[in-house]
Amino acid sequence: MEKELKPDGKYYTKCIWVMLTVTAVLAAPTAITHLIIRGAGGGPEAPVILWIVVGAVLALLWVVVFPLVLLWVKSLEYLIYSDRVTIHKGFLTKSQQNIPFRAITDFVLKRTIYDRLLGIGSIQIQTAGQAQTATGYEGSLTGILEYEALQEELRNRIKNLSPVSEALAKAETPAGMTTVQAGMSKRAAGSSDELLARILDEVREIKESLVKKG
Repeated sequence: MEKELKPDGKYYTKCIWVMLTVTAVLAAPTAITHLIIRGAGGGPEAPVILWIVVGAVLALLWVVVFPLVLLWVKSLEYLIYSDRVTIHKGFLTKSQQNIPFRAITDFVLKRTIYDRLLGIGSIQIQTAGQAQTATGYEGSLTGILEYEALQEELRNRIKNLSPVSEALAKAETPAGMTTVQAGMSKRAAGSSDELLARILDEVREIKESLVKKG
């Protein structure tokens, strides 16, 4: 193992801010509805019932959901080896996810508004057609403080895995031409050779036909 990481303490602050935002989103419409009912001359029972329902939902979020979220964050652990990235997560059911560097295509940095305010970031691991999550990414290193340095380090690891293949690709690409252009040129050359072969076959058939008639 070369490096061991866990979400920074600021990630817990982010969770609190998210919960406060959810609370505000639920409470604000409830307060507005309360004022509308009072302004329309409605009975006092409706606002009371509305606040009881919203209060029960908020109590469930803060008393049950929020502690579970904190336990889940506490269980996160990221291990970076020479050949893979390992993600440990889960506080009831433990899981270990191994992502080999040879399957990784890129490390994408993602920062929400809360991340920018707190100075943290998440590095999402992108693989070639291997994503198992709805986000389209294989895994994520969330709540990282030195996110830019870590992203650069991980990207360099990918580049260093196949220096020979990169050198061959550069050697086969003509000067002043990009890799894509070189590929298109090769395909065009292949198509021209195939067309020329067909023309020669037709010329031979015509020649043979004339000889037979002669």
